[in-house]
Amino acid sequence: MKYWGVIPAAGTGSRMEADIPKQYLKIAGKTILEHTLSRFFQHPDITGVVVAIAADDPYWEQLNLSSDQLLIKARGGAERCHSVLSALKALEKVADQKDWVLVHDAARPCLRNEDIDKLISEVSGHEVGGLLAAPVRDTMKRATDNLVTETVDRTGLWHALTPQMFRLSDLKSALENTIQNKLIVTDEAQAMELMNKRPLLIEGHVDNIKITRPQDLALATHYLENMK
Repeated sequence: MKYWGVIPAAGTGSRMEADIPKQYLKIAGKTILEHTLSRFFQHPDITGVVVAIAADDPYWEQLNLSSDQLLIKARGGAERCHSVLSALKALEKVADQKDWVLVHDAARPCLRNEDIDKLISEVSGHEVGGLLAAPVRDTMKRATDNLVTETVDRTGLWHALTPQMFRLSDLKSALENTIQNKLIVTDEAQAMELMNKRPLLIEGHVDNIKITRPQDLALATHYLENMK
């Protein structure tokens, strides 16, 4: 059984207030995307990686990428689900339908090798698949116009992280279903849930942060510089 990385990297990252897409901002000497890709390039169980980038992306060719693994470029789409589906269609040309794909955010460069190990170990025997996640620790509030309307019981609530790991054929079918029904899902697990599947949650490290806002850059830099 083979394991493949899938990195949707076609977003613009508007909340970063930067002149270039956030995945191409530099931290700790490399672009965020280079750090992210290196987590998969360095892992012995990953056969290859597919990256979905925007059609008019002028930055990709400037990256310094070196790996013995297969690296495939796919055309990104308007939303995450479109980019991931495009990557899966490109992957079909070289992978088996029953192979596992690990979909990971381009802007999560602090992924630990041990979390990839744990995800693969604990999900490979599951009939649906699963994802890294972290239990909610803080009190949760629901608000309207920044005014609290409700305190939400955090029992059973988790922060969804990535990678999210599913079989190639199953995830492709789930994403095709959501797009056909004009539904926009925010992660791959949600697409599987809409097919009445129940993905497995695997607790990962909370330093696997997604860089979303300018203040996240310094925190990610700190984590990377202290990562083994």
